[in-house]
Amino acid sequence: MKKLIPISLLLVMFMLANNLQAQQDAMYTQYMFNTLAINPAYAGSRNVISATALFRNQWTGIPGAPKTGTFTIDAPVFNDKIGIGFQFISDKLGVTQTTGAVFSAAYRIKMDEGTLSFGVQGNASQYRVNLTDVSLSPSQPYDPAFANNIDKMLFNFGTGMYYNTDRFYIGLAAQDLMPNDLSAERTSGAKLSGKQALHLFFSAGYVFPVAEDLKLKPSFLVKGVKGAPIEADLNATLWIKDVIGIGAQYRTSADIAGLIELQATPQIRVGYSYDRSTTSLQNFNSGSHEIMLRYEFGFEKDKILSPRYF
Repeated sequence: MKKLIPISLLLVMFMLANNLQAQQDAMYTQYMFNTLAINPAYAGSRNVISATALFRNQWTGIPGAPKTGTFTIDAPVFNDKIGIGFQFISDKLGVTQTTGAVFSAAYRIKMDEGTLSFGVQGNASQYRVNLTDVSLSPSQPYDPAFANNIDKMLFNFGTGMYYNTDRFYIGLAAQDLMPNDLSAERTSGAKLSGKQALHLFFSAGYVFPVAEDLKLKPSFLVKGVKGAPIEADLNATLWIKDVIGIGAQYRTSADIAGLIELQATPQIRVGYSYDRSTTSLQNFNSGSHEIMLRYEFGFEKDKILSPRYF
């Protein structure tokens, strides 16, 4: 017998209720290491070929809880005037599975102290919702809302701006500019309404020298989407000798998190974060885990004189 998945029921109510919109894109605690996923203007900003893999296991212990994996790679081209990037993503939440690829391009303008970039992206994703896998109440074994699965190829695009120096960055981006239809058709022809919603991201960060071997790196990410409360991630990391970073994060009305980063070599950085819910959801899960690995190719001597913080 099919197993009842509580979060699947929540998801269907969340996504398919009439005229309801909510945050649909995957979220990351280590957003500062996965910036290309939220802002296409970030492409090429590290001035080398940079590849990042990230996996997030959210709300451990809840059946059907989100599991997200991403791989991004970006690089500057044409004398660093253009940045290009590719992202591959797999996001599973209950009976919903989204798998896709994203291409980003950024036009980069060198300024006195930093670089200003304007970016665009296009993405294609396979969107599947296995509604027939949801077990219903024995007293009502059939519900037309769960009678048909959804399997769609979605195309969308986004845009963004990004400015960075060695110690500061600020960015603004808009994702999912096309309101793609996520609906399922009932056998009667009636439709359950659901659409992709516009997502806005505003982020910034700065590195403050505290002592000779200590630097404090605060940053924030504000996320907005139609139909959902504005959410902010507030982060602060203390870097020790530019090798080890220890940090904490607060996600408004949602989570607190601890982070640790290690610059293992000039080319390799690893990171781990652990989130704990601050809502009643904490009674049903043992936290969220996220691991990140970054590798940078093609270093030149004149490009590694100062550490990269973003």
